[in-house]
Amino acid sequence: QVQLVESGGGLVQAGGSLKLSCVASGRTLGSYTMGWFRQAPGKEREFVARISWSGGNTLYADPVKERFTISRDNAKNTMYLQMNTLKPEDTAVYYCAARRSSSRDYVYWGQGTQVTVSS
Repeated sequence: QVQLVESGGGLVQAGGSLKLSCVASGRTLGSYTMGWFRQAPGKEREFVARISWSGGNTLYADPVKERFTISRDNAKNTMYLQMNTLKPEDTAVYYCAARRSSSRDYVYWGQGTQVTVSS
């Protein structure tokens, strides 16, 4: 069984920065693709970014391109999301997730961390 635990959320003013972390336990996720998703109140969960097992391949949703950076440290079983130039519309619960690199379905999910950006 794999547990994913996010941290680093909080309240920040527009234009500010936050760095989220996602620590995995239960097994190493070196061969897993990992991703960040978010869900704002009243909206469906949406994809934010993902990173390949090696860290060499990343993909971002258009709203966060050039502002967010995803990274991972497999030695620490940890993934990160550096969020800069935050906007009120980035307010959401952010979730980390993991899937086998050969699969399209994310099978492991964290409990989420709240990010609130004030205007």
